[in-house]
Amino acid sequence: MKYASQKVAYAYFLCAMALFGIQVAGGLLAGWIYVSPNFLSELLPFNIIRMIHTNALIVWLLLGFFGAAYFLIPEESEREIYSVKLAYIQLILLMVGTLGAVGSYLVGIHGGREFLEQPLWVKFGILVAALIFLFNISMTVLAGRKTAITNVLLMGLWLLSLLWVFAFINPDNLSLDKMYWWFVVHLWVEATWELVMASILAFLLLKLTGVDREVVEKWLYVIVATALFSGILGTGHHFYWIGLPGYWQWVGSIFSTFEVIPFFLMMSFAFVMVWKGRRNHPNKAALLWSLGSSTVAFFGAGVWGFLHTLHGVNFYSHGTQITAAHGHLSFYGAYVALNLAMFSYAFPMLRGRAPYNQVLNMASFWLMTGGMAFMTFVLTFAGTIQTHLQRVVGDYYMDVQDALTLFYVMRFGAGFAVVLGALVFIYAMLVVRKSEVITPGDATQVAGE
Repeated sequence: MKYASQKVAYAYFLCAMALFGIQVAGGLLAGWIYVSPNFLSELLPFNIIRMIHTNALIVWLLLGFFGAAYFLIPEESEREIYSVKLAYIQLILLMVGTLGAVGSYLVGIHGGREFLEQPLWVKFGILVAALIFLFNISMTVLAGRKTAITNVLLMGLWLLSLLWVFAFINPDNLSLDKMYWWFVVHLWVEATWELVMASILAFLLLKLTGVDREVVEKWLYVIVATALFSGILGTGHHFYWIGLPGYWQWVGSIFSTFEVIPFFLMMSFAFVMVWKGRRNHPNKAALLWSLGSSTVAFFGAGVWGFLHTLHGVNFYSHGTQITAAHGHLSFYGAYVALNLAMFSYAFPMLRGRAPYNQVLNMASFWLMTGGMAFMTFVLTFAGTIQTHLQRVVGDYYMDVQDALTLFYVMRFGAGFAVVLGALVFIYAMLVVRKSEVITPGDATQVAGE
């Protein structure tokens, strides 16, 4: 760690990991309700559990992104963060908003729009926090060195924050409502978040492999161009059946097919950089998570996304467990694993230590990745059966759900493995034995800085 203000990232990462634990626990509980539908039905209904699960996911990923920005931008810009105080104020706003939203959900107060259920005051709080972040980071970058990594990261985070404005627009017309809703949900995860992912991945590979910056930057610009080209009009695959003009079926199908390209490029980029670098970096866990993130993202967001993105297929498959399979694997690969890669890289330096608990850390990677892969296969088979029985044969929805019980049991088992892996990861990050403590100067040298 070269700059004192990078320490602010530590607070963001700790809050993110706390919400990560809540998120996976909520997911496991929701998975059990699929097996036993009446479990906690009066005390804590499924729709509330699902809100907590999905909202905690989004917030902890954002906290991870913000923390990553506060960690890497000082190194890239070669200067301290413009205002550490503003960074802490932003974190407090986000955490108060998160706790306020969860409290509101528990007493039945929510907006009703999936992923955007937050009460209005929480939405305003998130907007204020985003504006503080943009000001703080922009002032830091403008006053320091400009690199491709900071440019792309700043572009992604600016667009991410500005798109949040559509969360406030809730027209009476249902088609318009869903259209604006997807402007947030899709253009976040399949456009602007991809820019953030690409820039953080580029930073990690630059540090872990030792490849020349020029090589990394060339790949980064190509990935960004393909992500924006495919992701913006790729929003059309959500416009098929919401009452918009029929041409969206072709626009959505064509550009969604192109969405596979940036994820394939990111996977190729990661492995080519490691091959070119041939550097024996001591932080093997961070490298494993970086390679794993790009690989699983390609399969989850790319391959599994393509499986049901063409409108002729989506006509039958939308809203089934195939969607859940795609959603789980893509979020895990593209954003969860990436954040965990950043935590694995940054934590030793933030705590003034050499990379530690790497065997446990890598074991958590295989537990979580294996569990998520098995869950994806189980949900894919369940969704295929559901599509046939429900959309082709015409069986009743609840009869089909009863037929899928075995798959839901297996999904719960996979979820248990993911939760176990998450607990192992948190332990590996936070618990350090005395024998692993070294001086900050040695930690910096070992970390390859």
